[in-house]
Amino acid sequence: MDNLFEFGKSILDSQPFSQLIGTKLSVFEPGRAEICLVITDNLKQQHGFVHGGIVSYMADNCLTYAGGSVLGDSVTSEYKINYVRPAIGETLVAKSTVLSSGKTQAVCECKVFAIADGKELLVAVAQGTIIKVNSG
Repeated sequence: MDNLFEFGKSILDSQPFSQLIGTKLSVFEPGRAEICLVITDNLKQQHGFVHGGIVSYMADNCLTYAGGSVLGDSVTSEYKINYVRPAIGETLVAKSTVLSSGKTQAVCECKVFAIADGKELLVAVAQGTIIKVNSG
C-alpha cells in the first residue's frame, strides 16, 4: 500500500451506500482517518436534524477506516455511540484515531462534528473494536 489515501478512496468508492449519500474521504493515514458528508434534506429527520442513523454510519465507517489503516482489511466487531447534540449544519465530519492495536484487532475512537457557519460542533462520540478480516 504505497498510497494509503488512494487505496482508502477506492474502498469508499466500492461502498454503494457511501456513494448514495455522498461520503468523501478526507484523511487516511496510519492510525487516523476522517470522512465528510455534505448535509442535504434527504439525510434529515422530522425535526430538521441529521438522522441519528447517518451520524452513526459516519462513526462506524470512520472507526473502521482508522482500524483498517493499521490492520489491513477489517470490519467493525462492535461500537458504542453517544449523541451529544443535534447534528445541524452544512457538513458532517467524522474524525477517528486508533487508541490501541494488536495483530488482529484495534480499539478506536471517533468524534463526529457538524460544521455550521464555519464552526465545528461536536454531535457524537463513539468507540469501537475493529477486527482484521481473515483471508482464508
